[in-house]
Amino acid sequence: MNAQPTKTPADDAPYWDATLETQTRADWDAMKLGLLKTHLQHAYRGSPYYRASFDAAGVHPSQINSLDDVRRFPFIDKQALRDRQLAVPPLGDLVAVPERDVVYLSASSGSTGVPTASPFTARDFDDWIDYEARQFWSSGLRPADRYCHSLNFSLFVGGPCVLGAQKLGALSIHAGTLPSERLLLILRQFQATAIWTTPSYAWSLGETAVTEGIDPRRDLAVRRIFVAGEPGGSIPETRARIEDLWGASVYDYYGLSDIFGSCAGMCEQKDGLHWAEDHILVEVLDPATLGPVAEGERGELVLTTLRKSARPMIRFRTGDIVSFTSAPCHCGRTSIRMRGVHGRLDDMLIIKGVNIFPSDVEALVRGDDRHSGEYRLVVDRFGHLDQLTVELERAHGSSEPDNDLAERFGRRLKALTGVSARVAVLPAGSLPRATHKAKRVEDRRASLWT
Repeated sequence: MNAQPTKTPADDAPYWDATLETQTRADWDAMKLGLLKTHLQHAYRGSPYYRASFDAAGVHPSQINSLDDVRRFPFIDKQALRDRQLAVPPLGDLVAVPERDVVYLSASSGSTGVPTASPFTARDFDDWIDYEARQFWSSGLRPADRYCHSLNFSLFVGGPCVLGAQKLGALSIHAGTLPSERLLLILRQFQATAIWTTPSYAWSLGETAVTEGIDPRRDLAVRRIFVAGEPGGSIPETRARIEDLWGASVYDYYGLSDIFGSCAGMCEQKDGLHWAEDHILVEVLDPATLGPVAEGERGELVLTTLRKSARPMIRFRTGDIVSFTSAPCHCGRTSIRMRGVHGRLDDMLIIKGVNIFPSDVEALVRGDDRHSGEYRLVVDRFGHLDQLTVELERAHGSSEPDNDLAERFGRRLKALTGVSARVAVLPAGSLPRATHKAKRVEDRRASLWT
């Protein structure tokens, strides 16, 4: 069950791997079942955590006779990943291979401030990059393109996705996160034809271009924009406004650090995000009952890896509320398609493509006795960019200047989470006290795009 095609297709070929991408739904299910059986056995044999978890639940990989049988197995979530990594450092006991087999890891920040690692073997990494090439190809990227990768390379799982563009033969520019003026200079100098960023930044960058006297439609060569990290790419109104500003087609992608970069993306039909079914098994469950919802209905996205050997993820609760369809796409691909992310189960915020939890902030606020310990997060949208303001109280008796308190806190928050925030220092006693659950977030965004 090799995940990789033998050679790059001809430029005019519609598919990266035609046999795989156009197989019947019955063939998809048979493939997934075979992979699932093998993968669960690998997790059971190689991971102390999974072996103990499966035994405690009274289940065994040999009991898998259908895809539905995966429901016998216990869930995991982000907190379990953090806890096990801290309990068995450095990578945790969900890892199912010797550490010498791990060649790469990405990481995301957690509420403890300890990065949560996502390890890869060499084969895991190659399979991931081949899928990125397949996804780029489905969105129309070709060897003749000049592709500018404008995602963060610092531990972020989106960074290496640029290698998928290189694999299919596109000239690839590893731009990373640059000041807008510098990025526009690069786009103009090298006449990049494609770029990947967040929806809000795609809009902001276009507006900056106009301010700088650059018409993105006329003066730049960008004709494809891949976006991820925020819901805007699957909102038709948002996508249309970005496309009008740039004169380019916008394609929404979805990924998560705990598995690999982008694992779903729009083809040129832009009718939902094709899922990497040969890599990840999807369940959409009612968050209240944890039973499956009907196709097309909204539920929590629960994922099981099918190939990733370094750290299998068995029934991982993402917290994302999604819906799916298995209807064939007009592009001819037969994989299931995600209709975007409709929301989150928890109170996680996504600011400019970076995830942040109130608990991330709380750990900083309450770890410094110069603050009272009370705080509030206020989210606004100015133009088309989200802005996070952290309101925090100074401690009673504190005489340190507001600017010093704010600068230090903002610097520590940026270091911990990667999020830049405005910090407002308030007098002690300014924020309301809660007798039950504190309301830590005030979201002033009336709609996604105003």
